[in-house]
Amino acid sequence: MISPMQQVVIAVRKRDSEAVITALQDAGVLHLKPIAEGPLSTGNLAGQDAHERREDERLLARVESTIAELGTYRPAPAPLPAQSEWDAVIEAAAQPVAGLARQRQELQSDLDVDRTYGDAVRALARMVGTLDRSRRVALLPFLVGPTENLGELDGALREALGDRYTLASETVGANRVGVVATLRGDRDAARAALSKARLGELRLPGRFDTMPLSDAAAELDRVRQGGDGLQRGLNAERDRLAQQHGPALYAVRDALKDRVAVHDVRAVSARGKYSLAMQGYVPADRVAGLQAALGRFGDAVSYEVHPVDEHHDQGVPVELQNSGYATPFQNTVMGMMSLPKYGSFDPTPVVALFVPLFFGIIMADIGYGLLFLAFGMWLLGKARRGEGWNVPLLGTYLAPQALRDLGFVTNVMAAWTILWGFLTGEFFGTLLEHMGVFYMNNDLLNRLWGWTGVHFGGTHGAADAAHHGTGLIPIVFPRLDTENFGNIALVFALMFGVLQVLWGWGIRVQQGLKHRDQVHVWEGLAMFGGVGALILLAFISRGAQDFGALGNFADPRVWLMVLGFLMFIVGYLRVAKQFPMLPIELMSQGGSVVSYARIFAVGLVSAILAKLCTDLGWAMYQQIGFLGIILGIVVGALLHLFVLALTLIGHVLQPIRLHMVEFLNPTGFNNETSPRYAPLRRLSPASQAGQVK
Repeated sequence: MISPMQQVVIAVRKRDSEAVITALQDAGVLHLKPIAEGPLSTGNLAGQDAHERREDERLLARVESTIAELGTYRPAPAPLPAQSEWDAVIEAAAQPVAGLARQRQELQSDLDVDRTYGDAVRALARMVGTLDRSRRVALLPFLVGPTENLGELDGALREALGDRYTLASETVGANRVGVVATLRGDRDAARAALSKARLGELRLPGRFDTMPLSDAAAELDRVRQGGDGLQRGLNAERDRLAQQHGPALYAVRDALKDRVAVHDVRAVSARGKYSLAMQGYVPADRVAGLQAALGRFGDAVSYEVHPVDEHHDQGVPVELQNSGYATPFQNTVMGMMSLPKYGSFDPTPVVALFVPLFFGIIMADIGYGLLFLAFGMWLLGKARRGEGWNVPLLGTYLAPQALRDLGFVTNVMAAWTILWGFLTGEFFGTLLEHMGVFYMNNDLLNRLWGWTGVHFGGTHGAADAAHHGTGLIPIVFPRLDTENFGNIALVFALMFGVLQVLWGWGIRVQQGLKHRDQVHVWEGLAMFGGVGALILLAFISRGAQDFGALGNFADPRVWLMVLGFLMFIVGYLRVAKQFPMLPIELMSQGGSVVSYARIFAVGLVSAILAKLCTDLGWAMYQQIGFLGIILGIVVGALLHLFVLALTLIGHVLQPIRLHMVEFLNPTGFNNETSPRYAPLRRLSPASQAGQVK
């Protein structure tokens, strides 16, 4: 649900503006909207205000760079030093930290040079001996592949220098290093010969570039021997500085951010010589907090609160508020989508219901569901302990709250996967069917699905014939029996498309009526009727196999189909000027319904792959015996993990894609968006606000 907003306009005397803005920070409810035009000044600050802002931003940049160089996480809260001491506090940490960072960077650079060139430089130093100190001899080192022939280089050197050179090479690791020695006066000619042979002179980076090879080798030996120990010492010194200065730096940084926020508020407000005006939005359920924050200023502040005109106001921020069940989906799945426009439709409850349901239908395997459940419980366990998670694969850090939401969503998806696994009779493919737990009861299946015209009997492709009719739990949704059940499973998946696509156009009509937008009302009615008529046409003609049935007006579905096409024609005539390509869009929406077949198709592929993995392991058990049990478990488990890793991302994204495109496009969700509700809030403790003057 989208929280209802109230618009707020605040006028205050300029001399009281900082105190009022500070009170608004403490309240943490006002989302500011810049004032772009009017008789009062807006935009960049000037005079003393601009000077104070530049100074605060300079200190903020200095403290943030120091914190970044320390590489520390936020420590426990510390008292805020007096504002007059901020500069000294920052510099007391910044100077030693900057020097330490420079040492660490230089050492890391030396270690990188040693790892990349160390062995090559040592080999070159052995080859040249003392020639690198000669005033008459020039040395040109180079790298060459292990299989490359130096004959071309030798020929180029001989052509350019005659006999006035020496060429030597040595294998180092996977490559070879070489050096050309010649007279200093022939250096350029030797370089040209290297270039002609498609080789380049080896130049060492940084301070090693100007060193003789023997000196560079000796220095790299020193780096290799003592570099790791020195690096540990520098890291320990950084940790000590972080413990010493970190708490005060974070306290000062938060206070500076609050001061910079005050300047930002002034910059987006309208300013006169003696007054300042702000505008913004506050959720209706938090107006009391705003009134309490401003009420203590009495007549020094004048403000007005009135409802937002959701039909015409632009830039109204959006805050989503949903039930405890839907909120984790709001924070995770909906985080991949743009926010809805204020006053429109919030799809979070639909996403929270159908995304895990579709995922469960696709996976439909008890074993996989238990793996997801274990992963979800692991995430929740870390969240309960207040731990985050660095995800190397994504290169990101997930905070405990994010893990809590992700763990909840994972567990819901796992529950649907396990439930559908019981319906399909799948546990890591057909393992429990091989073991006689799940079985095909043709009589039960005929009672459940016989009304579709399908008759179950004979062999079942998902298991050995010996397991038919015997077992503990009957299979009621045998998707692996594609010969008998394939069409049923496909139509079952398509019914979700029928539901959601028509639902989407129904929402379009509802939103058009709500906002008194006749164009969108008629567009929605036209597409709702047209898509419904196409669906009925497909069902009546049995997938284009019996067009004669379309003329059977004794069938009420035919009349509904005709009514749907009439709705489309009337609606199209009303909006043809705005949407001339609507007939083509109708065909596209028919394709959107068909897109839901991926729930069946992707799920069937997943089931077949799982079945093949299990069948291979089971066959090893049958052929080899006891040893085959061990080999079958190992091979089957490895194959299942490989298949799961290969397909899992697609199985997660498919349900999300169906909602982002097929369901939400008809609603108009993707056409417009609103900014996220981001209220002005204080970072430093409110009790310390009085110290910031």
